[in-house]
Amino acid sequence: MKRILKLPPDQHLRTVLARHSIDTGPNSAVRGVQATLLPLIVRWSGASLVDVKTSGSFAKGTAVRGGTDVDLFISLSSSLQTPLKEIYETLNAAVTVGGYVARRQNVSVGLTVGHWKVDLTPGRRQDQFGNYHSLWSTKTGSWLQTNIAEHCRVVSGSGRLDEIRLIKIWRNRYGLDFPSFYLELFVIEALKGARIGNLQQNIVTILEAIRDKIAVWRFADPANTNNIVSDTVTAGGKSNLSAAARNALASQWTTVFQ
Repeated sequence: MKRILKLPPDQHLRTVLARHSIDTGPNSAVRGVQATLLPLIVRWSGASLVDVKTSGSFAKGTAVRGGTDVDLFISLSSSLQTPLKEIYETLNAAVTVGGYVARRQNVSVGLTVGHWKVDLTPGRRQDQFGNYHSLWSTKTGSWLQTNIAEHCRVVSGSGRLDEIRLIKIWRNRYGLDFPSFYLELFVIEALKGARIGNLQQNIVTILEAIRDKIAVWRFADPANTNNIVSDTVTAGGKSNLSAAARNALASQWTTVFQ
């Protein structure tokens, strides 16, 4: 009978990370999606286009298999006079005209290119040279301010990318409502003062914080203190996260993280 050897917890977690890794290099398949969509974006935006760049988890280094494969942020000129709501609606229409099935989301238009899921987020610069942009929120029916470069700086420089990716893997495995930016900020806060690289213990610390603090910890967007990121999950959703963390802490890592 063949003997099955159990890996130490840290080694198991690192094996899971490797299994869920995504190629983010310059020649990755996901990068090709940007090239595929660029003609559509250029036709829609015309002379107002400033830049199209990867954003979200892909740009921060926290992407895992099973989430949105690529987020593209479309930066438009501050001189564009079109109302923000109309900017969003016309992009949604352009995606449909381009032959894709558009998914209306809070600040982005979702679509699928081949087998890749893509989110397109249009934003108008607030001034000629800065990174602050105004977006239309379909959820609130109003505008909000964001700074994608600041989001990337906060998360990418946190030293907690492995832990963030593992919590995303857990979230995806159990179908939990825990939006990525909220999750990223939560993990960074939960691990304040914790030793970098102490993976297994850090995951325990995070799950304990989700179990005990998810209902009370409040997180504002570092680029806009009026945008309360933690409000993106309802009280019921936070209760579900707390219960899921409690179950995870009582289970084997080989069951929780696969």
